Amino acid sequence: MTTIQTELRARANPEKAAFFPRFFKAGPGEYGEGDQFLGITVPDCRMVARAHVDAPIAIIEDLLESPWHEERLTALIILVMQYKRGDQAIRQKLYEFYLAHTARVNNWDLVDTSCRDIVGWHIYDHPELLPTLDTLAASPVLWERRIAMVSTFYFLQKDDPSVTLHMAETLVDDQHDLIQKAVGWMLREMGKRVDQQLLVEFLAHHYRTMPRTALRYAIERFSPETRKAYLQGTA
Repeated sequence: MTTIQTELRARANPEKAAFFPRFFKAGPGEYGEGDQFLGITVPDCRMVARAHVDAPIAIIEDLLESPWHEERLTALIILVMQYKRGDQAIRQKLYEFYLAHTARVNNWDLVDTSCRDIVGWHIYDHPELLPTLDTLAASPVLWERRIAMVSTFYFLQKDDPSVTLHMAETLVDDQHDLIQKAVGWMLREMGKRVDQQLLVEFLAHHYRTMPRTALRYAIERFSPETRKAYLQGTA
């Protein structure tokens, strides 16, 4: 057992370990089926990650292969920290490593913790890689599609809504609840951070047919009267 694993286990909470499988839908037939939990909070995972930010890639890879959710989360937090600190060569290596291990980024919190500041950041800096998002969005793997959508958050932070709009158009009719939530979330952030009129224009084309979950997320910041009109199809 590595030092990181030992430190994580020292922070395990049996009550949380019993609760997390329900919260992260790890039961039979659910999207996180079979995942295992030690019962460690995200702040504690981050604390351990900060103490081991220079962990070699082999250790990170071993953690990503772990059956324990929090070990994979800690590995991804370390990857993000290393990406932010790295030069261009290191960032390219970590970006490629991340895409080679998406099978282990296999729950919504793991995706949301990591993809914006690795995939989103890297593709923003290297726009020739934009087709990678289309490839991910076309994947039969739920988590790769969510990576494609949530990675566009980085572009929104740079006041560029174009990639978010493209991915939202691509995934707006996806039938999985977690993709609908991601689409609605990114559209809402676009309206909040960049230009609400762009959100209004997107909704004008899609609100009558897009999944209700995505619509509800997208219109969260609108007035109650406006939300009601969208949900009733009279906006």
